[in-house]
Amino acid sequence: MDIQTIISLIIVGIFAGILSGLVGIGGGIILVPALVYLLGFSQMSAQGTSLALIMFPVGILGVMQYYKHGYVDFKIIPIIAIGFIVGSFFGGKISTNLPQDTIKKIFAALLFIIALKMMFFDKRNNDAASAEKSSNKGANR
Repeated sequence: MDIQTIISLIIVGIFAGILSGLVGIGGGIILVPALVYLLGFSQMSAQGTSLALIMFPVGILGVMQYYKHGYVDFKIIPIIAIGFIVGSFFGGKISTNLPQDTIKKIFAALLFIIALKMMFFDKRNNDAASAEKSSNKGANR
């Protein structure tokens, strides 16, 4: 893994951590799209990796299912986790100093933007995702 990828993963973790601390979202709403659109993960690999971040104790059974199908990259989990921990600290600090209505508006805007992106601007080809799945199958075992 090159230094640019490591830095990207830390930044994604920080951003997801800040939003998690700020408005209570992170994994599914921030990490999955970031891994797919910024780092080229397949949807399934991004979901499995995101779930692995919260693996203990909440998501262990889900992670096991994604892992069995080759959709979890354990090499990057600690890197994103570092950023997520730092980001969630600052997100929590920011959030506790903002009015509740502002937080609700930030949350709603993020959901809306992500929904629009996924519904209308997702250019990822399903054939490419299927090919990635085939090449990743068993690679993480």
